[in-house]
Amino acid sequence: MLVTGATTGIGRATALALAERGDRVLLVARDPARGEDALRALRARADAAGRGGSGALLLADLSRQADVRALAGATRAALEARGGRLDVLVNNAGAYFDRRDVTDDGIERTLALNHLAYFLLTRELLPQLRAAGAATRDARVVIVASEAHQAVRELDVEDLELARGWSAMRAYAQSKLANVLLAYALARRLAGSGVTANALHPGVIGSGFAAGTGGVMGLFFRLGRPLLPSPERGARTSVHLASDPGVRGATGGYYKRARPARSSALSHDVALQEAVWAASERLVGIR
Repeated sequence: MLVTGATTGIGRATALALAERGDRVLLVARDPARGEDALRALRARADAAGRGGSGALLLADLSRQADVRALAGATRAALEARGGRLDVLVNNAGAYFDRRDVTDDGIERTLALNHLAYFLLTRELLPQLRAAGAATRDARVVIVASEAHQAVRELDVEDLELARGWSAMRAYAQSKLANVLLAYALARRLAGSGVTANALHPGVIGSGFAAGTGGVMGLFFRLGRPLLPSPERGARTSVHLASDPGVRGATGGYYKRARPARSSALSHDVALQEAVWAASERLVGIR
């Protein structure tokens, strides 16, 4: 299993819960020190559970496309070294930025990290996921989205980077809609392969998310953190979709509180799903 954004919050809680179940988890971290801390915690949790769980650390800045491609290569190498399969990919890493910025690739940062990293990493690892699906009929792609996607009423595919009319919340909401669109388009492409794809809303969680930003959002998470549900509670739906036998074969869904839920009407627009897929390919240099 591969979990991105695994050093803090929901991602860390997800990785630890999966290791406690007995899974081998590859943690993806940007910061080496935080990554090592998460790995120590994971190993301690796995050892205490005694079910054979384990972990390893991979480093990547997922806002950089070169790092995403290198991460895919490192994942393949780690799997080959142990003769393992990639049964589950949890696309979890994400952030909320309070000012418009571009990455080293020249891409608006919210879109780059919250959506294009998911898209590119999944595309790069599709051969490994398909191989696992063929072997077990139960490989899974889990995409952490957000109910914020419901706020998007229309999406200009020609301006996904919001060169016009950027705001922090608009950029975040659009990136989360792109996550849901990706899950649905991916599920359609993987039908019959033994690989499922689902998106989820983890809830509004008391983690470090957005706490370092300014404005209303940053203030809300700084002041509200003690009152909000824990990252462990927020991770429940991710863990459910990654591991529960009850959702084996379930694909193309959107989940809240570990149950199927209704995503926005816009997210079910197949033409829009395909248009965002094509735009994402262009933005990561696939075509």
